[in-house]
Amino acid sequence: MSIKLGVPSKGRLMEKTFDWFGGYGIGLTRTGSDREYSGVVAGVDDVELVLLSAGEIPRELAAGRIHLGVTGTDLIQEKLVQWDQKVAPLAELGFGHADLIVAVPACWVDVDTLDDLDAAAAAFRARHGFRMRIATKYHRLVRAYLHDGGVADYQLVDSQGATEGTVKNLTAEAIADITSTGETLRANHLKVLAEEPVLRSQATLFKSRLAAQTEAERATLRAVEDRLGL
Repeated sequence: MSIKLGVPSKGRLMEKTFDWFGGYGIGLTRTGSDREYSGVVAGVDDVELVLLSAGEIPRELAAGRIHLGVTGTDLIQEKLVQWDQKVAPLAELGFGHADLIVAVPACWVDVDTLDDLDAAAAAFRARHGFRMRIATKYHRLVRAYLHDGGVADYQLVDSQGATEGTVKNLTAEAIADITSTGETLRANHLKVLAEEPVLRSQATLFKSRLAAQTEAERATLRAVEDRLGL
């Protein structure tokens, strides 16, 4: 039986992943129309290409339905509880870099650190009677980060898109989101806290620790890892 390799199904992330594997003599090719999520693998036997959204790949790895998968570090650590017991990182691919950061309005001139944010959150609750809202889709990672940083009086509100606009639209007072250049933050008059980011993320090849493997599949995995120099 073949092993399954999950790859993002569209966009630059798919193209760069194809290029990365191609650099090691493993050809990944999408087949059919743009609406068909199918493809083929050349250069190594018994590997099936599975095209998925980057957000689905952590789930499929953890369920053992795919053996290998390319996705962002941020998605793995956000979506999987005890992620290191379910997947193993094999290689950072050198693209898809982004930082998960906390940002506040640029006009908050006295808020630059997590200590400052904690003080501002306490003052906000005293004035308004409810906790400061931080918009994000990364609830697990951000909650742990703020806890470790000693920030108490806040609430996370879910935002699955256009997070940078939530402050302007008065649905949040601060945000926690992925950024690569910071241009969208600046355009929305937000500044990043002068702290280490919540997480530095990039596209990474992961291996499922939970996928059942026959001896033939283990041999195929070893062949793939050898070809990739892992």
